[in-house]
Amino acid sequence: MPEVLRYAAFTADPTKGNPAGVVLDAESMSDAEMQKTAADIGYSETAFVTEGFAVRYFSPLAEVPFCGHATIATAVALADRDGPGELTFRTKAGPIPVQTAIKDTTVATLASVATKSRPATPDEVTEALKALNWPSADLHEEWPAHVSFAGNDHLMLAASSRARLATLDYDFEALKALMQKANWVTVHLFWPESKEKFHARDPFPVGGVVEDPATGAAAAAFGGYLRTLSRIPTPTNLTIIQGEDMGRRSELTIEVDPTDPRVRVTGTATKIVT
Repeated sequence: MPEVLRYAAFTADPTKGNPAGVVLDAESMSDAEMQKTAADIGYSETAFVTEGFAVRYFSPLAEVPFCGHATIATAVALADRDGPGELTFRTKAGPIPVQTAIKDTTVATLASVATKSRPATPDEVTEALKALNWPSADLHEEWPAHVSFAGNDHLMLAASSRARLATLDYDFEALKALMQKANWVTVHLFWPESKEKFHARDPFPVGGVVEDPATGAAAAAFGGYLRTLSRIPTPTNLTIIQGEDMGRRSELTIEVDPTDPRVRVTGTATKIVT
């Protein structure tokens, strides 16, 4: 069996961030072996690299087309092995260019597929709020609910306060069923601290995980959401803080350009020594 590496993404502290499994030489593995490996590791995602930098992503329960934090982890793992540089990962969501550089730590940047975003329907919002146990008054009036895409679909819901975001006690099975029906990978709950800094939480019941400490795919989709809403008049770098309320603080940087539907997501990753 190929070696399984473990990296914490979007942090320089191996006890923080979002842990991901990384298998750099997975050519010999079957789909069933990949799925079993991901389930045995138990992280929200494990990435498997095959010939030509084809990358597949498995949660403990299922394969997903794209995963941001596992992409960052994989890019850093490859840089640790082969040195930094530019690569293109071939994913089921499409080609994902990645670039790594060594600063104080190894930093990776991914460029998403073209993003898009649409208003969520009233029924989608009602069902999501019911599963989350949120009254409608807990939604932020200035931020409309959307379904946003960056390789996967994510429901975007803005919390009215940081305190609302900090209290997450949802119906796991109800939200899972809704997300499976709607084909959402996460529900991206966020609160705007400022125009350039956001706090986020991402329930991930469809992956068998209550919450994801850092979600690069949702961060890219969030950038597309901001672009669709015309909240980004010029190319801008934004910070998303995630995982804070579960003790695994993660910091994601996204670059959004109003003239480019792709979103760039940057973060570091550090090896977890077991």
